[in-house]
Amino acid sequence: MSWASEAVGAIRKIVLIEDRVDRMANQVDQLAETCQELDRRLLRLEAKFELIERVATTRRSLRGKSKS
Repeated sequence: MSWASEAVGAIRKIVLIEDRVDRMANQVDQLAETCQELDRRLLRLEAKFELIERVATTRRSLRGKSKS
């Protein structure tokens, strides 16, 4: 193999590696967005459950006072 064909082969490999890195970077960005969206959704659910617990606790204490 001549040095020119080896150089072309090396350049081709570099281009392919660069393409793969670009695609992986894009996938990582998409995964990061998905993770952030899931985190936001989880926070909203946690807030709703905390509110439900507070309302239930308040109702229980009000019922206990009215029975006494």
